[in-house]
Amino acid sequence: MRGPLGAVIGRYPSSDGTTEIGGIIRHNRKCRDIVFLVIFIAFWVAMIVNSSFGFNQGNPLRIKNESCKHLSKLEMVILLTYGLDYKGNLCGDKHAHPGLRKLELKYWLNPNQVYQSGVKDSQFKLSNARSICLWDCPIPSEDSLNWVCDYPEGDIRLSMRDWINRNYDYYEFLTPEMRNTSLQLQGPCYPVIFPSVNVYWSCQFIARASNISLRHWQQMGGVNINEDMVIDKSIHRSINSRSSVLKRYMADIGKSWPVLIVCGGMLPLFLSVIWLLMIRHFVSAMPWITVALFNILIITVTMFYYLKAGWIGNDAISPIIGEHDPYINVFGRELHHLRAVAILMTFIMVVSILTSIAIVRRILMATSVLKARAKRLFCASNCLQVAAKVIGEVQALIIFPIIPYAILAIFYMFWISAALHLFSSGQVVKNNCNTNCCAYDLVAKKVNCDGCCGYSIHYTPHIAVAIFFHLFGGYWATQFFIACSSTVIAGSVASYYWARGETSATPMWAIWDLPRAKRDAEDPRHITLIQKVVSILFFSFLNECISTIYPFADYFWGSLVQPEIPFLPVFASMKRLIRYNLGSVALGSLVVSFVESIRFILESIRRKLKVAGVTSDGWFGKIGNHTSQGCLRCVEWTIKSMNRNAYIMIAITGKSFFKASEIATELIMNNILRIGKVNVIGDVILFLGKLCVSLSSAVFGFLMLDTYKYRAAHNKISSPLLPVLICWALGYVVATLFFAVVEMSIDTIILSFCQDSEEHQGTAQYAPPLLIETLGDQNEMQRLTQ
Repeated sequence: MRGPLGAVIGRYPSSDGTTEIGGIIRHNRKCRDIVFLVIFIAFWVAMIVNSSFGFNQGNPLRIKNESCKHLSKLEMVILLTYGLDYKGNLCGDKHAHPGLRKLELKYWLNPNQVYQSGVKDSQFKLSNARSICLWDCPIPSEDSLNWVCDYPEGDIRLSMRDWINRNYDYYEFLTPEMRNTSLQLQGPCYPVIFPSVNVYWSCQFIARASNISLRHWQQMGGVNINEDMVIDKSIHRSINSRSSVLKRYMADIGKSWPVLIVCGGMLPLFLSVIWLLMIRHFVSAMPWITVALFNILIITVTMFYYLKAGWIGNDAISPIIGEHDPYINVFGRELHHLRAVAILMTFIMVVSILTSIAIVRRILMATSVLKARAKRLFCASNCLQVAAKVIGEVQALIIFPIIPYAILAIFYMFWISAALHLFSSGQVVKNNCNTNCCAYDLVAKKVNCDGCCGYSIHYTPHIAVAIFFHLFGGYWATQFFIACSSTVIAGSVASYYWARGETSATPMWAIWDLPRAKRDAEDPRHITLIQKVVSILFFSFLNECISTIYPFADYFWGSLVQPEIPFLPVFASMKRLIRYNLGSVALGSLVVSFVESIRFILESIRRKLKVAGVTSDGWFGKIGNHTSQGCLRCVEWTIKSMNRNAYIMIAITGKSFFKASEIATELIMNNILRIGKVNVIGDVILFLGKLCVSLSSAVFGFLMLDTYKYRAAHNKISSPLLPVLICWALGYVVATLFFAVVEMSIDTIILSFCQDSEEHQGTAQYAPPLLIETLGDQNEMQRLTQ
């Protein structure tokens, strides 16, 4: 059984046992968990080195050898969006040879190669089919035969501008030999037989050959062209491959960065500050406001998903870019993802509404039967009032989250930029194929059958490891900064709680009204209007400083002269954290990140086994799968809850992470009924508040992404799914930083109250009356125990 913490928190006796000496939360501290602090620093160094790899791969374009090129950093997003041509150039790359500025659409020249790549069991891949970068997708002529020719070079004396103005056609300038090879589908010119449409910057063939163009082709003696539907499905299958969809999602992040800044950074900051101000002034109404607002927002977000999925209205996302025939329908994998999320949001919405109805019903039906249950809600409300009182007195707590917010904002800008570079740090490599195909070389002036293979972007295995390491580092850093913020808040609130006691010193208002000092110390509400006017006129600046440095309410502190209260409690708590406890915080955040990584790896393995058909589809397999996922989520939630309480005890006692966890766990187990009746409802209300902020970010993200800028032309995003989810995640992180002020205040006050009660034989000496009324009901405790 551990001893009292009086020697660490609050006052502690001197050697003779008669007097009290020392300070508050500053006794007997030393650096803890230094090893893990060193590990965290080394990890950051590794993160910088890992990120520099992605940035270094983005050096200006340079040729390493004939078959491998490094990608330009300037074309980072282009790589994730556009394709490669038959020279290995990136479409849209103005540094390519020839320059491909604004030539962003990938078009496959040889329709027979496209058909061959779609035939079952064929060894020919679409990546080896001859492709070129164009301004727009060509369409067949209504009275003749259109051609698309290779880039002009050799004996073809045309500039790229003239080539584009001629609709990529210089067939009339070809020699008889070149015309003959063109009729054999060996170039340099190829017929336009099939119409095509721009689908994610690739020209998707429509398996509906033009009869006029095909007749002209046959009359000229061209080889047979296959007209099967395979030609349509081959390109469609390539565009909707998992890797292509992932690249488009990553490109969406790069294109929608203004939305991420506004809806993922600035908006949740504003909303979180507004929520803290409301919890301070309208604490009794906040549970009602939060529940109502949450339901409105969850319904709004769900309706947006229904709109974009095409189940409501005519605003479904389309993979086709630009104007097109309304009878042409092309569906992408992104639409299926949106519909899956819409179904999931429907389920969450129904559960949320039913839960909200149950909460409201318990509040309204506070009859004799439900009195005990309803009392829990009022206990939670009382604790919220105490936390609001703390925030009102230690006003620096309201603005403190701006510090970790700014640090996280800078970190995320660096982290997202490095992530995009890592995803685009592949190399353009010539494929190694055994296909027997030939193409006319304008420079060599002959048919070349050796260089028929196409190009693709090659990712080495170490890039995958670097990306995983980068993702893990981002999650660990996020948890670390949130943990630091929570520990600082806990230290500030604990200083505030344990400073209460003696009230014999002269109250603040007695500075200018000594005769009324005693009455004002007992009840500050008796302050006269004249005193308030004097305070506002002559001491406004002084009071603002004191309100931050020494909260003037007698509610907790009782007097201005409190030698135990540290100067600027928030900054004093930050100083203790940086000097003594960074290693403990690094260890706690590492534990959470490690558990989350294990869950992520197991989920990835499960998906791969499911794709491979190894997993069992029976009831036992499904039950085992869902049970394991549920257990891992429970373990993760438990560890996060334990970490939060450990951070509180670290701030109070200065112990190491595991020792603080032990103290917090024992304290909770000894007061499980007392804490349980408050913590659950309070956590639910705060969790709903975080969701309100993050869902608001998602709603505004939908609205911004629904503008013309992101629905057409170059900045068109493939789907609002990932940018909106990132806005939601960033909004939740920002809300967590600010809501931690209330959350950690409540938890710190409750744990301090429990410790205070244990040290004083069940009667808390430092708690305010409202908290004693809420948590000190011994009769109810005995009844619940029986």
